[in-house]
Amino acid sequence: MPASFTELFERPRPIIAMIHTGPSPGVPGFVCVESAVERAIAETEVYVGAGVDGILIENMRDFPCVHEREMGPEIAAFMTRVSCAVKRRARRIPVGLQILFQGNRTALAVAVAANCDFIRAEGWTYAHVSDKGFADASAGKVVRYRQLIGGNRIPIFADIKKKHAAHALTSDLAIGEVAAGMELHLADGIIVTGSTTGVVPRLEDLRAVKEATALPLLVGSGITHENVGDYYDLADGFIVGSALKENDMWHGPVSDDKVREFMSTIARLRSAHEVVFQRN
Repeated sequence: MPASFTELFERPRPIIAMIHTGPSPGVPGFVCVESAVERAIAETEVYVGAGVDGILIENMRDFPCVHEREMGPEIAAFMTRVSCAVKRRARRIPVGLQILFQGNRTALAVAVAANCDFIRAEGWTYAHVSDKGFADASAGKVVRYRQLIGGNRIPIFADIKKKHAAHALTSDLAIGEVAAGMELHLADGIIVTGSTTGVVPRLEDLRAVKEATALPLLVGSGITHENVGDYYDLADGFIVGSALKENDMWHGPVSDDKVREFMSTIARLRSAHEVVFQRN
């Protein structure tokens, strides 16, 4: 059985910080494996020092991304090398990974090999058209693969109406209906995003998902230390990338000052929420 959200993350509203690794071998811009590993370790050091609650590794720099069925084995090998290094340095902090594009089974295989704690998945329930190609619903084959390779302990947090995608195919479905389908299809958590990287999701979308399912709800884009308070009571966790980087750019280096500022804001929100909880 997959680890529950509260087993994985000890503190309320965990902050999961992004490491955007890559480019992978064979992708334009690739330098060498060792430099990518060293950068990932350095970013992990910053995150560990600032007290983040989780780390998510993603091959965001693999432009232009290809579907899992078109990947070579070098992607899995590269991501395993990086993930092992990050996991070793992160120690008790949960580490997850996402492999673009729709490399959900590959991510599971890497997670098992590197002893990672969770994955982020694309195209879980209902198909859509992304800027990387067609994403078919993958829940059935992914949960079967998890069983096959002995990865049942690894929870899968799946995107709903994923960013960088068109959702005309499911325009007759409310986001709450899609969320209910994701729970039926054994997702372990639902990630709500804005339309693109760095764009905050609509509050009404979070409310609709929360009303439709009991699954943990994570905000997956656009959260900053300035706006996180607006989402704090609706979300169960936050995946943060751009707001922790220099110049608020996802492809920039991790900023120690920005990470600490963000975590200070979260500490204040947790304290305030605890006071209100105790009063009630």
